[in-house]
Amino acid sequence: MAADTIFAVSSGRPPAAIAVLRISGGGALDAATLLAGRLPPLRRAAVRALRDPVDKLLLDRALVLVFPGPATATGEDLVELHLHGGRAVVASVERALAAMPGLRAAEPGEFTRRALAHGRIDLTEAEGLGDLLSAETEAQRQMALANSDGRLRRAVADWTATATQLSAVVEAVLDHADEDDVDAADEVLADLRGRAGVLADTIGVALAAPPVERLRDGIRVVLAGPPNAGKSTLLNALVGREAAIVSPVAGTTRDVIEIPVTREGMAWLFLDTAGLRNDSDDPIERIGIDRATGSIAAADIVLWLGDDAPPAAARVISLYPRSDVRDPLGADGRIAVSAATGAGIDTVWGALGREAASLLPKVDELALNRRQAHHAGVAQAALQRAAMQDDPLLLAEELRYAVQAFAALTGMRATEAVLDDLFGRFCIGK
Repeated sequence: MAADTIFAVSSGRPPAAIAVLRISGGGALDAATLLAGRLPPLRRAAVRALRDPVDKLLLDRALVLVFPGPATATGEDLVELHLHGGRAVVASVERALAAMPGLRAAEPGEFTRRALAHGRIDLTEAEGLGDLLSAETEAQRQMALANSDGRLRRAVADWTATATQLSAVVEAVLDHADEDDVDAADEVLADLRGRAGVLADTIGVALAAPPVERLRDGIRVVLAGPPNAGKSTLLNALVGREAAIVSPVAGTTRDVIEIPVTREGMAWLFLDTAGLRNDSDDPIERIGIDRATGSIAAADIVLWLGDDAPPAAARVISLYPRSDVRDPLGADGRIAVSAATGAGIDTVWGALGREAASLLPKVDELALNRRQAHHAGVAQAALQRAAMQDDPLLLAEELRYAVQAFAALTGMRATEAVLDDLFGRFCIGK
């Protein structure tokens, strides 16, 4: 258990109607007693006058709730003070707490970090909570809520249990290796290899799903084409505002312009790029063209506004821009669109949505972030090697590697650097 008792406001930043100040640690109940006198019954709210322990001056009249550890959010004794939410009120109570020996203000994410240290949650749930706190779209919220509620933890627990069971059977085979029934041992090992392969395939399904980060970072959509094709004008029409400079002069866009957009609960990142051509002798324009080429290569979806063949890219939607002033027969299967009249804009959004469906993780299915995918990949590789081992000793070793990778995934073997990076992104009250 951490030596210090910590405190912080866990509700919104003052001023507010109510400010919930939490105190967690071995000295939480004593600190609350110094402020409020006799504490209310456990887990029942009661109004108490909070007074400065030194000069006995009234600080506030607040609701006080007491939660004894370990069955609390942090796994420690926990007290909540529901204060009036003015800045001066909160500051006066925090000053009184800070003056008490052994108490200090919490660091970012420290409440959740203590919950992890005391086994109240695992690292996947903490990461889900972090994603939930920063969620800006409905899809982000749903995925983060599922992971903070333990969906990934339960899946990894099942994987770990299976690998552990396989390890126990291998150990039994090794313990009886001096017995004569070789055929029976071979049959057991063959079954183990098959089950290890099945588990590897199960993990592979999760690894094949789009990563969680796509929900946060958004789908990268690059508008590309020759100079003066109407890319910037179309971008403005798609995002519904004047985000890019529009000019009849070719080559107005020299650099990549990134515009984040949220639409129907999904995050998008639109990139307006310099016009592509091979005959430019302007060194600045050449830099813009090179950056445009790089953006196309890194795009999730390319909206191509040229009449010639689009560049090589994973997903390309070919458009027929300025359809209001061009021959409609020239569209030739492309989506006819006019930023001036709005014609075809909804059709473009529909095409983008269909392409995005396979790029984003489904909120009702398992999805991993990059850290989780790394450890899951290590476990999968170990299980794949186990599925090919004839030597029971080597099979047992590969299963041990898999179980270790699962432990790293859930945080049982997480490094301090990993924890510092995660919880450093949390707010103070979490």
